[in-house]
Formats: sequence, structure tokens, C-alpha cells
Amino acid sequence: MGKSSKLQSALLLTFLIAVWGINWPLTKIALAHTPPVLFSGLRTLLGGIFLLVVAIPRYRKLAFRKTWKIYLVAAFVNVILYYGLQTIGINYMPAGLFSAIVFLQPVLVGVFSWLWLGESMNALKFVGLILGFAGVGVISMGGFSGDLSVPGILLALGSALSWALGTIFVKKVTPVVDSIWLVTMQLIIGGALMTVGGLQFERWSDIDWNGTFVLCLLFIAIFVIAAGWIVFYHLIDTGEAGKVASFTFLIPLVAILIGTLFLNEPFTVSLLIGLMLILISIYFVNKPRRNVMKIT
Repeated sequence: MGKSSKLQSALLLTFLIAVWGINWPLTKIALAHTPPVLFSGLRTLLGGIFLLVVAIPRYRKLAFRKTWKIYLVAAFVNVILYYGLQTIGINYMPAGLFSAIVFLQPVLVGVFSWLWLGESMNALKFVGLILGFAGVGVISMGGFSGDLSVPGILLALGSALSWALGTIFVKKVTPVVDSIWLVTMQLIIGGALMTVGGLQFERWSDIDWNGTFVLCLLFIAIFVIAAGWIVFYHLIDTGEAGKVASFTFLIPLVAILIGTLFLNEPFTVSLLIGLMLILISIYFVNKPRRNVMKIT
């Protein structure tokens, strides 16, 4: 890879980490002006609509009649559960802390890939898994002692689990669907279903369409969801998937830093210890190793 290509990849990776990190505190800010399910539906639906600009020129690869079931399952796991649980759960906890738990996803993907995709499990990954769950345990102790919300912790874990299952599902169906259309359709289908569902028990009139909310909604829909997924798949196509996986540990740090500086969210010693364990865990699970002991 030439210097210009490496620089481009580094810039795109920096962009991805920044926007996916800032997503969490922005979501926290937006939820002060909107019911959670309607907001979750709106941001993903808008993100899917924006992605149509990229997807429509590839219309021959849609194959909707053949692959609609795949789009529906992906929408349920990667959008309705993942975005839905996180949008509700972030109301119960600081945004940075919530994101730290959700980003156990790469650890869970490591387990599921070993169990269901036949990928290897080496000693470093095994240690990483133990450290990851230990980190969640340290963070969660505050919740069970009354300092943090137990529902928030469970919703964060549910969001991480759904994202991990969705990732495994996408890996399995990649040979038969176009990646851009898969993301676009899951966002549109999932976003539309959440918006309609939200209207059953939330009121459209409860949304405060002020400047702050509109800016947060548009930024998340355009940059976090639409552009973020485009960049993600571009990095995968150019052979940067390993880096994307390895560097996702920086995203909770960005979220926690922004939350601490601008939202006055607490930063405690137990949070620091738990977060460091999670970050080490994610790094170990995603670090490529050769000639290491394999667990069968």
C-alpha cells in the first residue's frame, strides 16, 4: 500500500472513531428533547435514506425478492435491537460508561466466531475474554450497589449481544448479498418499523424540534450512521478490517472524554479500572497472533 493510500486509510479510520465516539454523548443530548423509540427510528430511517444515494447506482445488486428475508433479520438484530436497546438504555447511565459496555461486542464476536464460524481460539483471545467480562463486572458493581442503574447495564449488554449476533449473521450472508444494500435496507426497514412502533406508545408531539435536537439528529443520521457505515465498508474492502476491529477500543475513550468534559459525567476509579480491563480485552481478542496455542 502506498503512502497516499495509508494516509487516506488513517484519515478515514480517524473519522470513524471520532464520529462513532461522539455519537454517544450526542444521543444523550438529543434524548432530552425526544422519546427514545421514535428517536431511534428516525435516526436510522434517515441514515438509510441518505445511503440510498450510494445504493441506487448499484440497483442491480439489490435482489430484493431473493434476499428480503436476510434484510429483515439484519434489520431486527442490527437496528431494532441494537439501536433500540442502546437508545433506551443510555437514559439510565452516563453515555461514556454505556458505550464502554456496548463495545464488548468485539469480544462477543470472538466467542461466537469460534463457536459458529469455526474460527480459532488462541490463548491470547481466551485471556482477553476473561479480562473483558471482569471489566464489565468491575463497572457493574456500582450498579448493584445503587450507584449505577442495573437496567442500564443490562440494556448495554443486550445492545452488545445483538450487535455481535448481527455481525456473525452478516459474515454468514455476505456471499449472497451486496454489503451496501444490506446496510441500506436494514436501516430503512428497521428505522421504519421502530418509527411506526414508537408511535403506538409515544407521541409525535413530544418531540421538541428545536435547533439542538435537529442538529444532533442530522449529524447522527448523516455522519454516524450513513457516512460511518460507508467508511467502515470501504476500509474492509481495502483490507483495513483488522485495523477497524483493533481500533474500536478507542471509541469508548472518545465518548467518555466528551461526556466528562461537556456533560459533567462522573469519572471514578472503578470506572477507570473496568474500562482499562475492557480495552485490554478488546485489544487482545482482535490482535492477530501467529504460532500461539489454540484451544479446541
